Amino acid sequence: MHDIRAIRANASAFDAALARRGLSPVSSEILARDAERRVAQTALQEKQTRRNALAREIGQGKRTGADTAGLEAEATSLRGEMDALEKQAAAADEAIPRLLEVLPNVLDPDVPDGPDETANVVLSQHGEPRDLGFEPKPHWDLGEALGMMDFVTATKIAGARSTILRGPLARLERALGQFMLDLHTAQHGYQETMVPSLVNDAAAYGTDKLPKFAGDLFRTTDGRWLIPTAEVPLTATVMGEILTEKQLPIRITALTDCFRSEAGAAGRDTRGMLRQHQFRKVELVSIVHPDQSVAEHERMTHSAETVLRLLGVPFRRVLLSAGDTGFGAAKTFDLEVWMPGQQAWREISSCSNTRDFQARRMNARFRSADGKTVAYVHTLNGSGVAVGRALIAVMENYQQADGSILIPEALRAYMGGVERIAA
Repeated sequence: MHDIRAIRANASAFDAALARRGLSPVSSEILARDAERRVAQTALQEKQTRRNALAREIGQGKRTGADTAGLEAEATSLRGEMDALEKQAAAADEAIPRLLEVLPNVLDPDVPDGPDETANVVLSQHGEPRDLGFEPKPHWDLGEALGMMDFVTATKIAGARSTILRGPLARLERALGQFMLDLHTAQHGYQETMVPSLVNDAAAYGTDKLPKFAGDLFRTTDGRWLIPTAEVPLTATVMGEILTEKQLPIRITALTDCFRSEAGAAGRDTRGMLRQHQFRKVELVSIVHPDQSVAEHERMTHSAETVLRLLGVPFRRVLLSAGDTGFGAAKTFDLEVWMPGQQAWREISSCSNTRDFQARRMNARFRSADGKTVAYVHTLNGSGVAVGRALIAVMENYQQADGSILIPEALRAYMGGVERIAA
């Protein structure tokens, strides 16, 4: 959500910021409703003042036996006028959030301009794609040949974009999630958290998933939402709270199932398990002092990178362009991992600084150490990382010519010492 005071102060800058995302100017409509509200509220206050004065005059007149009919008629007329002004102010007050809530966050100045992912900037790369010495296979061919990745049965029972894992591959998926949780809690200072997979409207709205992305979510018959990522319940834990400055930063993590309709992904990544309706992900969330969010963004991204370093897969950090940055983010780093079976870099983590965008929507604030100031916190979220995509990265990068898959050193303790998965 945006600060109406900032729009009043510099409407042209606000429109210019949204233009970077390809949006037309909207400040005039917002400020018109804001002016309507303020005029109505001022008029209402003036009439309330007059009504109070009339009440005193009528009371005094009745005590002295004076004729108060005219005063009482004016008071009656004022009540009608005030009712109309209250409705006018309420309508404008309701309209302003509806206008603001569908507008994306203002981008950081260092986000590169550009219409889409073609304008993204590769900032760094760790490791080089390896020559495996044979024609690498994509994960779906590897998994099916092992008899441990079953798309046919999954589609039969759940429909498209579903996968069943069996045996050692299922254990490898579990091992990856546990490895990530242990790493982030023991070395990166995140608190492990178990959160609901169902959230209410307030939590989904506060984390900018509603109303714009309702079509991307699954809704239950009782009006709740299946989480698209643990970002939603983790961040919403501070919804409506006034924290103390001493409580910051808050760093929390969770391994959850995530549910997405993939409504806008028709025809994309239909093979394999890159884009599923249900998948598992380790999520990182930070709630921090505004002065610390830039440094926290770097810290969070480094935490996700450490997962990939330890897994020994080539990856790169990418700064998303204006046209590719998500709705709620001011700035996003994507981590892309090399998939030799697909001969492509694929996104495995997104780490975003939303600044106070979500905090305003969910009214999450903190009180300064001196007790004099209450301000909005900054929130950040990132994948630490997507478990299914990490599984794919391991399968494709550690595949052998005979179709077996070596287990990275970092995961062997979680696999009971198993070093290789073979048919």
